[in-house]
Amino acid sequence: MQKAEHNKAMGKITIAFIDEIHRFNKAQQDAFLPYVEGGLLTFVGATTENPSFEVNSALLSRASVYVLRPLVAEEMAQLFERACRLALPTLRFADDARARLIGHADGDARRLLNLLEQLATAAGTVAADTIDGAFIDRALAQNLRRFDKGGDAFYDQISALHKAVRGSSPDAALYWFCRMLDGGADPRYLARRLLRMAWEDVGLADPRAARIALDAAETYERLGSPEGELALAEAVLYLAVAAKSNAAYVAYNAARRFVAGDGTRPVPLPLRNAPTRLMKDLGYGKDYRYAHDETDAYAAGESYFPEDMPTVDWYRPVARGLEIRIREKLAQLRERDSRAKSGKD
Repeated sequence: MQKAEHNKAMGKITIAFIDEIHRFNKAQQDAFLPYVEGGLLTFVGATTENPSFEVNSALLSRASVYVLRPLVAEEMAQLFERACRLALPTLRFADDARARLIGHADGDARRLLNLLEQLATAAGTVAADTIDGAFIDRALAQNLRRFDKGGDAFYDQISALHKAVRGSSPDAALYWFCRMLDGGADPRYLARRLLRMAWEDVGLADPRAARIALDAAETYERLGSPEGELALAEAVLYLAVAAKSNAAYVAYNAARRFVAGDGTRPVPLPLRNAPTRLMKDLGYGKDYRYAHDETDAYAAGESYFPEDMPTVDWYRPVARGLEIRIREKLAQLRERDSRAKSGKD
């Protein structure tokens, strides 16, 4: 920082450019704060990750965020022509090779230049002066889309897949599923995400969805790639077309929030287990109504909450799929509870 202080004294600006800032830990990022706040240097950080997650909030609040978008096809074409003219003047590219190479780069200028360098090396090896589509297929071992298994592209695409399933769009869900496979995503990870979707977004509207997702995951474990991926694709389609309900998910989260902010309420005596004589003498299990001995195996009017528990209504089945019947049954049971409490039963 001595040079930065000297520059400041001379009226000059010091710029600290940090590439891959997300690789710096919290302490390392915090080290820049006093110098940024004091105006000693102008901080510029570059990252391929989401700065909201990877850059300290204190540092982020003192910076402006500029999002760099992938280049469009026309811009990639301009870069291609310029690179060929300046660096590869002796190589000719067929139209199909040009289009395929730009598609391989997938909006990433650095990737395009790297691919051109690889092709130049491959062409020099076999003394070729013309590049066509077949040559590209032979020279480039695998068509990898722009995809970082731990970065934003990864999470953006799994988010798109999840939302397409939730939105009951089978074709879109299949598209994002295939995009992730094409980008190198682990099918086992996708299988785990499908299980999550089955429980979160389909829920009790179609309980078969969870079983199908689990069966698909197990099938993949047996068959591996690429055969096992078909089972996962079929699970994607089933989840997308299945009836949707997040009622159980919403109820679970509401109950968790309530319990986290609530005190420790004692279990009512009728609901306590009484394996010993002393416990029975203390009233454990007294007046408990055994549901199987009641009409339709339901003890109408009985409460299973702590005695001072406020009335809650967390689980609200939707009018879709199996939850239509669940909703009707709960309505009937609540009507019986009401009648029992009013003494009409």
